[in-house]
Amino acid sequence: MAKNSKQIFVNSEIGQLRRLLVHSPDSGLGKVVPSKAQDWLFEDIVHLKTIRKKEYDFYTKLLLYFLDPVKIKGKLAKIDSAASKRNFYKPDHKEFFRSDKVIELQWLLSEILTKHELKLKLVASVCAIEGCSNETQNFLFSLLPVQLSKVFISGTIDDDKMIFPPIPNFIFTRDIGIVINDHILLNKPAKKARTREALLAKYIFFHHPFFAAYRKNIIEIHDTSHHFLMPRDGDDKKVTLEGGDVMVVSKEHLLIGVSERTSMEAAHQTINILFEKNIMKKITIIKIPKKRDYMHIDTIFTQVKKNVWVLLGSFSKKAIKMEDADPVQRVLDGSRKEERITIIQFKKKDIKKPVYFDNLEDLLIDISMNDLRSKEKVKLIYSGNNEFPFDTREQWTDSCNLLALKEGVVLGYDRNDKTMEAFKSNGFEIIHAAELIEKIENGETNTDDLKDTLILMPSAELSRARGGFHCMSMPLLRDEA
Repeated sequence: MAKNSKQIFVNSEIGQLRRLLVHSPDSGLGKVVPSKAQDWLFEDIVHLKTIRKKEYDFYTKLLLYFLDPVKIKGKLAKIDSAASKRNFYKPDHKEFFRSDKVIELQWLLSEILTKHELKLKLVASVCAIEGCSNETQNFLFSLLPVQLSKVFISGTIDDDKMIFPPIPNFIFTRDIGIVINDHILLNKPAKKARTREALLAKYIFFHHPFFAAYRKNIIEIHDTSHHFLMPRDGDDKKVTLEGGDVMVVSKEHLLIGVSERTSMEAAHQTINILFEKNIMKKITIIKIPKKRDYMHIDTIFTQVKKNVWVLLGSFSKKAIKMEDADPVQRVLDGSRKEERITIIQFKKKDIKKPVYFDNLEDLLIDISMNDLRSKEKVKLIYSGNNEFPFDTREQWTDSCNLLALKEGVVLGYDRNDKTMEAFKSNGFEIIHAAELIEKIENGETNTDDLKDTLILMPSAELSRARGGFHCMSMPLLRDEA
């Protein structure tokens, strides 16, 4: 794999994206059954062929046009021809695109499995987690690295014989780790269904040559003895952290969500570690309701530009202060603690004097104006154009979970019509992925020309998995904001 002088560095949500980790939908997604869907953190079953060819492939194409155009520009007709059988998109195929900018996790895993000792350890570890027989363990060890990496992820041999459960959430690479400046914070998943993901990611980060120069910069958080002795699995001392709850908004300011998936104890440990290592000077905790609707903070807001954010209106100043409610309603509904948001900001230089925000809107405005020094008026674009019931319907299908390819150019789902209208009314161009890909391939436009654009991705099946493109990306390198 080719190496740049700076391989890993992220100090913003919107700096031009140069490198990221992804995982394309594997056969495990096609094995999810209705009775196990929620155990495996899916709301519905998905159609694998559609999610691959008609949806995720468009994501791959756009990432390559933006990050590694030499792999795709001028070659699309051959890549997508019937004769090519999608081999370009298959991580286990010799014709796979193998980019060091758009990096596939399955490819990295297969490469570390070429080392005999690592293969031995990882087979034993996976078998211990999944309760495999000795016979199965020996069989796994006999597989070639490319085959074994596929089995570890899909749980299936030759696409038909299942030996342990799939890990369908591996497509959500945001949740395995987060790059904070030049450090990597490893995650601890909240749900048992994601345990194998965390194990595979840990081995990749600690053992793949690509990350060799950063091994001393890998940060892990640990369970506490309080949790081991507590009777309830959901106690506050449990240490769980997922990348959808961590946002690097500037080189000195980090946001951590406390949610259904990330615990207060994990946030506590992370603050202490990052301050002690002098990685961050300011960390804001955003505690949101523990609801499936809001599994991470990136399901209720993401950044679009220095002065533009998309968010769910339920957490705006107007909603929190109940400005539209009558006096009686304000008193009665104001006591509903389960819907409240708590925002606490700690500064390394004066940690004993935290700053409080009573709504998300004020925090985002503060970040734009004071951290990012934006000279333009801050704009808030609301999910569903802040119209009920479209606001909550479209938040459910990830209207707020956008990935910035560069400042002002973001990827989102094509099904969130009211949110699209809100972007339009705020001066953004709207273009469907297929149209943009055709224009780039034909030379009618190029990625450098795009400004203030919402790119709409096909989403009929992807949206069933409850995660947008912010979830389906782990940025490794962005230009400094």
